[in-house]
Amino acid sequence: MDETLFRQLAWIDYRLAVIFTVLIPIGLLIWSFVAKVESMQRLLGIYWKVASLLMITVYLMIPSWSVGYLTGLLARILIPVSLWFWIDLNEEIRDQPASKLKLCFTSWRWAMTAYCTVGALINVPFVSCAFSAATRQGVYCQVWLEAPTRYQQLFHSNSSPGFLGFLGASGLVVYGVYLASFLAFRLARQGRIAIEQ
Repeated sequence: MDETLFRQLAWIDYRLAVIFTVLIPIGLLIWSFVAKVESMQRLLGIYWKVASLLMITVYLMIPSWSVGYLTGLLARILIPVSLWFWIDLNEEIRDQPASKLKLCFTSWRWAMTAYCTVGALINVPFVSCAFSAATRQGVYCQVWLEAPTRYQQLFHSNSSPGFLGFLGASGLVVYGVYLASFLAFRLARQGRIAIEQ
């Protein structure tokens, strides 16, 4: 693929990520609070916990740490799972009376599922960027670092890439501990029920 076209597609992906993974969920969360739809609030709370891996990925990629290529792929796998995994929340949302909020929420869930699935498939070839220093120096791996670098320039211009990477690594450790404890304890105890009994 032509380098210029690839760069444009990578930037489109980052822009879509901001829209689908940040702006729309914030709007839906506010709307669900105003409408007092607790099931959507709970699911969006779970979504934000899982999707925080995307922000961790940005901070890991600012100093060009290879693990960022893996966490980005993992986030695109975990997000759709988190949106559809919970039996009780799915039933409560399905049983909600028809409304604009329900239509927008359901449309967003399907759009996020499609976006993350396609994004994961596109990112699979770039897993090699995490394991090979020579590959990581190639233009196609470097393109994925441009948006995180721009993010640093806009929001953290006085911070070093190493410090921001440290913040990302710290976030990844906390995320990993939380995910491991969820898989080891809560999932075994509650299964696919989101609301604790």
